[in-house]
Amino acid sequence: MTIHWADVAAERLADRGPQTLATGITPSGPVHIGNMREVMTAEAIYRALLDRGAEARLIYIADNFDRLRRLYPFLPKSFEEHVGKPLSEIPCPEGCCASYAEHFLQPFLESLQQLDILPEVFRADQLYKEGLFVDAIKTALLRRDDIARILKEVSGREVPSHWSPFDAICKDCGRTNTTRVAGFDLDRETVDYVCSCGYSGTASMRGGGKLVWRVDWPARWPLLHVTMEPFGKDHATSGGSYDTGKRISEEIYGYPAPHPVIYEWIHLKGKGAMHSSTGLVVTIREMLDVVPPEVLRYLIIRTKPEKHIEFDPGLPLLTLADEYDQRTGDSRALELSAIGEAEPFQIPFRHMVTAAQIARGDDEQLIKALERSGYEISRREEILGRARNAEVWLARYAPPNVRFQVQEDLPSAVKNLGPDEKEGLRILSGRISELDAQSIHDDIYAVAKDLGLDPKRFFQAIYLAFLGQRQGPKAGWFLASLDREFVVRRLDEAARG
Repeated sequence: MTIHWADVAAERLADRGPQTLATGITPSGPVHIGNMREVMTAEAIYRALLDRGAEARLIYIADNFDRLRRLYPFLPKSFEEHVGKPLSEIPCPEGCCASYAEHFLQPFLESLQQLDILPEVFRADQLYKEGLFVDAIKTALLRRDDIARILKEVSGREVPSHWSPFDAICKDCGRTNTTRVAGFDLDRETVDYVCSCGYSGTASMRGGGKLVWRVDWPARWPLLHVTMEPFGKDHATSGGSYDTGKRISEEIYGYPAPHPVIYEWIHLKGKGAMHSSTGLVVTIREMLDVVPPEVLRYLIIRTKPEKHIEFDPGLPLLTLADEYDQRTGDSRALELSAIGEAEPFQIPFRHMVTAAQIARGDDEQLIKALERSGYEISRREEILGRARNAEVWLARYAPPNVRFQVQEDLPSAVKNLGPDEKEGLRILSGRISELDAQSIHDDIYAVAKDLGLDPKRFFQAIYLAFLGQRQGPKAGWFLASLDREFVVRRLDEAARG
């Protein structure tokens, strides 16, 4: 039996003492399900370590002290003035949160709660302002030439003569991408700088700036005792930030680089990899409106990190939900995806989509439709939650051929049915009143066979009678979900056509 990828990673780490699994994302825009792969990868290995009895902690670092790199498509033109400033120091784009960073970070943290991912959360700006990076900054400034040499040896790029591992925040314009370090005082813990805006000043090492990314990343590893960290394939390229970070961590900070777990991107079907900066995203919150959190966990956990995920929120999402609920997928992935001790949900998502369209927002009608179909309805709140998921999926992602509406009056299209099709409807109306969903479905084929009808044409006749269109949901379960007297009456009406 193949061992799940999270258990493989846990096995490598479990005998190396206490483990700190780190994950971090820059909240520069809507945090999407592609970002979730990083957090979920770390969390799955964390769970696997706990299952082995290992000592482990899961931490999340919000890189909110990174600067706004450009005016993203989802931002108003007015935010152009904030390009180059730390995200934590920029106002909220909608005026609802303490900062730009918190505007995108808060929904993400709330989504993590729903997903039962409960890391210790660190904000980079607070770590800098509280002085945790002071010693790392001093070391980087003193060993600037050694770091520059490592960057050149590993990446092949030589840094400019004025390069510094520290980016100061200009007290006048607020930017970090326009300043240049002119000197520093280790005793006073300050950095002198000049800015292209014309201002020159002194910045504190306690929140007056930050280390550049390729130094910041390895500097945090010893500070937070990180032993494992997943990261995207962009950081894993030859000469990339992990390669330079490993050398800097070991040679400058004397700390072994964390065990790497490299993950591939999640692609949105037909559109490519998701990126906050381009606006090509499906946010975690949007997905939690459509599927239960366990299913969203399963989307990530069932696939090895090194394989990309082709995410299709249309019909394949329904298949994924049913695979989870019916426990037909990888048993370990299902176990690692579970939240709490809840029993598997028995009503297929595809049928919930049918029942939701029959009920049309009426909770009582929904429950009746499911009960008529033969499903257990005792888990009412969970059922209604799944119904809301189905309604949102129908509104956002359902292909046109899945949507339908039961017609109150007999559709005029039944006038075009042939005599054999009408006879089939008449026969079916006389048999259907006591049949369950599967028996109805089987009987449709039996009637068609007895009359020498093409089954496809007979199914189309049924859909025309109820929906006014030639296709619809799985017929047996659809008809079983409807009021039985209504079904008999409609079939008789259509037979008389």
